[in-house]
Amino acid sequence: MEKIWLKSYPEGVPEELPPPPYGSVREMIEKAFESYPDRPSFTNMGTTLTYGQIDTLSMQFACYLQQSLGLVRGERVAIMLPNILQFPVVMTGIFRAGLVVVNVNPLYTARELEHQLSDSGAKCIVVLENFAHILAEVIDKTAVEHVVTTSVGDLLNFPKGLITNLVLRYLRKSVPHFSLPGSVVFRNALNAGSKEELTHVELGFADIAFLQYTGGTTGVSKGAMLSHRNMVCNVQQVIIWQGNAYLEFDSIIAITALPLYHIFSLQGNCLTVMAQGGLNVLITNPRDCVAFVKDIAKFKFNMLTGVNTLFAALMNTPGFSNVDFSDLRVCIGGGMAVQAAVAKEWKALTNNSILQAYGLTETSPAAIVNPIPSEFTGAIGLPLPSTDVTICDDDGNALDTGSIGEICIRGPQVMEGYWQRPEETEEVMLPGGWLRTGDIGRMNDDGFVFIEDRKKDMILVSGFNVYPNEIENVIVEMDGILEAAAIGVPDDHSGEAVKIFAVRKHDGVSEQDVIDYCRDKLTNYKRPKSVEFRDDLPKTNIGKILRRALRDD
Repeated sequence: MEKIWLKSYPEGVPEELPPPPYGSVREMIEKAFESYPDRPSFTNMGTTLTYGQIDTLSMQFACYLQQSLGLVRGERVAIMLPNILQFPVVMTGIFRAGLVVVNVNPLYTARELEHQLSDSGAKCIVVLENFAHILAEVIDKTAVEHVVTTSVGDLLNFPKGLITNLVLRYLRKSVPHFSLPGSVVFRNALNAGSKEELTHVELGFADIAFLQYTGGTTGVSKGAMLSHRNMVCNVQQVIIWQGNAYLEFDSIIAITALPLYHIFSLQGNCLTVMAQGGLNVLITNPRDCVAFVKDIAKFKFNMLTGVNTLFAALMNTPGFSNVDFSDLRVCIGGGMAVQAAVAKEWKALTNNSILQAYGLTETSPAAIVNPIPSEFTGAIGLPLPSTDVTICDDDGNALDTGSIGEICIRGPQVMEGYWQRPEETEEVMLPGGWLRTGDIGRMNDDGFVFIEDRKKDMILVSGFNVYPNEIENVIVEMDGILEAAAIGVPDDHSGEAVKIFAVRKHDGVSEQDVIDYCRDKLTNYKRPKSVEFRDDLPKTNIGKILRRALRDD
């Protein structure tokens, strides 16, 4: 295939990824411990841990898992934590013990948690005590034998850690009662591990690093098997792609607001920043935008990752315009399409463009990224080194440049398959290692890829394909509209019609105002026939609007 994107590559970026310098994620992280022992690694709620401290704590936890619990190579350990300091300690400890990480959304319902734990066969789980009551409901229906509970303040400096735990438990009453007989508190696990010696376990590229669950909004959640090869290669692809973006700084300071249990933040912030000896500023509750803005104002950060809804919410938060953005060099938007109106306002406020990037859980996740630096154009970017992208029809045949079809990806970051689901794996994998993404897009003559929409979200009006992203992008340009989502609803005349759900900035916008606004900007069949205003829109854990939830209402 002709790789037309290569002519648009930034200077110095190679076509192919050189041999990765590490044989596993564990080796990559341990190299960071060795190289940057005194550098700050993670900071949260006023407490900072250096790479040396993470090294010590994670080794203690690894010894606990291996020696105290007797877990053996390849067994799965679930992490059910928000963005707190325990997360990198636990994750790294799991790898050092030769085990597999299963990331769990702390906000899961009992049904969702039971499915993921049962499907993964996890033997152990580390859970924040605030969510332990959910685990208690389902643990007897899973393979979990060992539970480690932790509190938000367990790794915070004294006395803040103690005060934080007391406030959450007794003042805010945010720790519901739970009963998990035999469970061990995190501090006791570390203490037990500190008395043991770790037995070295061989790990290689073929071993699974993460069972990263995906597809929960479109059916049964499936575990994407992400190998050490997938993750190490993807980290190296991103580091090569960023070039000299941070050359003027001593190290990267990244604002990490998206949850670490999500693949975007897990790879883009946690692993990639660690591999370079940078600092992750952990934001535990990004929905509290006022506190979020106060937190980031304390740092001269040079990297920030987010999704469209997060950027929009921050810009509507008092005090955001006073934050010092002078060191910000890379601002990455992923997880959902960045809207032009949001990108324009962000550039005006921060003097920094939102860099659109694209990937999936199944691609570890980075696959297509815009050059650094670049202006916002609506494109999701160019294929990363050693990554091939083609646009296919429904039968998997490659289409001509400029044609709209399904985006298919091949590269070292593409997953090994879905855990214990060969049929589902076969459905998304084409011969030659190509992954069918389920996203509709096109590639222009310069190799830049543009997203049209998700296959499942496409609206069919009188035989015409209508892509919700296009409608939403138009409507959020309106004064007075904060967010919008477009879905298809049954229509006797056209089969489907466009319906809009919108969040207003004020009550001065009416349904007719929205319809009239679209009249001059959209072809007739694309115009919304109805508008419903809501106080908020349903979203995933990273802020992606759930159109399916709106369709199911």
